[in-house]
Amino acid sequence: MGTSSQHGAGPGEITPDGCAVEFYTLLPVMGEPDIVHDAVPPGASILELGCGTGRILRPLAALGHPVLGVDESPAMLARVADLPTECAEIEGLDLGRSFDVVLLASTMLNADAELRRAFLATCRRHVVADGWVVVQRADPTWFATVEPGSRDHDGIRRVIRSVHREGPRVDVVIDYHVGDLTWTHEFSRHPVDGDELSADLGATGLAFDRWLTDDRTWFTARAIPVRSS
Repeated sequence: MGTSSQHGAGPGEITPDGCAVEFYTLLPVMGEPDIVHDAVPPGASILELGCGTGRILRPLAALGHPVLGVDESPAMLARVADLPTECAEIEGLDLGRSFDVVLLASTMLNADAELRRAFLATCRRHVVADGWVVVQRADPTWFATVEPGSRDHDGIRRVIRSVHREGPRVDVVIDYHVGDLTWTHEFSRHPVDGDELSADLGATGLAFDRWLTDDRTWFTARAIPVRSS
């Protein structure tokens, strides 16, 4: 892939960003709900942007959090009909209400700079003044180390077919095998750390708070107070 792209193929519906709905219903929880739950007060209301099939949202609801999930895919949201959701694109979203916590998981932060800032602006628009934005990013070491190969985990065989580096961006083609089913996802990831992360947060009215995990893939941000003139 010579240009940034998001494509998918395989059984069932494929979302605009190349994600396979049927595959996402099979993905296990990998500790994400506990990371979020431990970072915020008990019972804090949570808005998850890009909630998909509710893989993270449903456990957070079970932990006692009032939740709302947003996703652009009706097919994804059909798998989380037991929880309140809104079908909408994240960039430009304005629900007219605020939440104690806004969650941006699944390495959505690693979009291109324009989209990344749009996502963060939506986070800021929906978090209460003293609330938390909880963010997951790709492991910073992944961009230099990812190579073709395969691994098995939780009954899923992941085969990275190709890796293409275009400046700091990394384009990947990966196959997911579950039993006799195979899905393919082509996607791009952009690294974001250090000064760029601080600049993106600041430009959208947020400030870095703290790391939540030792590998620095999860962190919290807080709203920058608006100064009265």
